[in-house]
Parts: sequence; structure tokens; C-alpha cells
Amino acid sequence: MRITVFRQKLADEFGDVRAEMLARDHVFSALGGRTVDEALEAGHPTKSIWRAVCDAFDIPAERR
Repeated sequence: MRITVFRQKLADEFGDVRAEMLARDHVFSALGGRTVDEALEAGHPTKSIWRAVCDAFDIPAERR
């Protein structure tokens, strides 16, 4: 998944402002104690980051 697609999925799910805040500030244990932005910078695949977000926020399967 491209980063632009990933960012759009975040915005679609959480809204533009909350998606930016979540990516910058929320630490995910599934990402090794990193935020979304840190995980992207570290080279984590966007699909695994999206799965971590979905799991943490109980996003329904049809929107994953």
C-alpha cells in the first residue's frame, strides 16, 4: 500500500485533523512503541502499520 493511500485511509477513518494527531502522537505497542510517523520513517510496511491501527481502534473488517 502506498503511503498516500495509507494517509487517505487514516483521514477517511478518523478525519483529517485527528488522523494527523494520531499519526504524530499515539504510540502503538504493536509498532514497537512507535507512532505511525516513526514507524513509517523506520521503514515499516504501511500494511502492517494499518493493521496495528485497525487492531488498536477496533476498526471493522469491512473498512480494513
